[in-house]
Amino acid sequence: MTMMNEWNGAASLLCVQFGAIGDVLACTPALRALRAQCPGRRVTLLASPAGAALGQYLPDADAVLAYVAPWLDSTASAAHLDWIATLAVQAFDGAVIFTRPGESALPAALLCRLAGIPLRAAWCSELPCQLLTHPVADPEPGAMLRHPVQRQLDLAGRLGAHIADERLAFLPSPGDMAAVRARLHAAGIDPARRWLAVHPGAGAMARRYPQQAWRDLLRALQEEIGCPLVLTGGVHEKALIDAIGGAPGVRIASLAGELDIGEQGAVLAQASALISTSAETTCLAAAVGTPVVLVHALTHPQHTPWRVSARMVGLADPPAGKLVLAPVFDAVRGLLRQTEAQGKPMNR
Repeated sequence: MTMMNEWNGAASLLCVQFGAIGDVLACTPALRALRAQCPGRRVTLLASPAGAALGQYLPDADAVLAYVAPWLDSTASAAHLDWIATLAVQAFDGAVIFTRPGESALPAALLCRLAGIPLRAAWCSELPCQLLTHPVADPEPGAMLRHPVQRQLDLAGRLGAHIADERLAFLPSPGDMAAVRARLHAAGIDPARRWLAVHPGAGAMARRYPQQAWRDLLRALQEEIGCPLVLTGGVHEKALIDAIGGAPGVRIASLAGELDIGEQGAVLAQASALISTSAETTCLAAAVGTPVVLVHALTHPQHTPWRVSARMVGLADPPAGKLVLAPVFDAVRGLLRQTEAQGKPMNR
């Protein structure tokens, strides 16, 4: 009860998450819970530059600070004392440090302690000494393995913060939505009708399939499902996706490498469904409420789409070079039947 009373009165909270875009999105339900815990509470997110780029799209973060943590990035500058001063002057009442399983929260805890933040909480499997005021014994990855979203919600819950709405949150701007509609119209696609987003790229090698496998899938999707397909991906994936999209006989539009994060969210928000092997893109689709077909999901079952209509297709390892197409078709057809029968608008 003492812990809960202390955190209930913390009006200005710093939430720390130095991970990638998917890691930050996984924290959004916990941010909502923490923000609702204290009337008028102001929540500031401290993130890596990549994570901080989400800031304007996160409804439960009042402010965002970008910091290159020297214990995570060898390119970090040496101006760490300036950062301590930056945090100190804002006089945060508490800091909640979000981590992945096996990742130490103590370097971030030291930063927060030196900045004079009186309450500091995190999952911890080490001896925190005075770095954390509220260390919470971390059962991962040894005793259990949770979904990343559940991990962060559980930490907020240990501080007395709970929320009924546990969905991820990412809100593209009206300008982003309009820009995407214009791009789709230019490509001959009516954004108000059924169309599918397809993201062939993936960060992990275990999720990547050869170009020919994707060409076969896209051609067969047009034959079996019969709706426009839009390829998405980052700048670093553009060459791969352009090669896939150039398959003979496939009518397809590619926006790979052309979108910032807000526009990428807007594309997914307007798609009828996403087909993807990328955990990060799947997370973004879930955050805008778009149904997902996640291919090769069985490699990391704890990373399945969170609180959104989804189908998981567990296939043979990608190095075998072959995508078994029938399970993907079945998953897409079943998902579209489910979501459209429920009356969910295709253009959210």
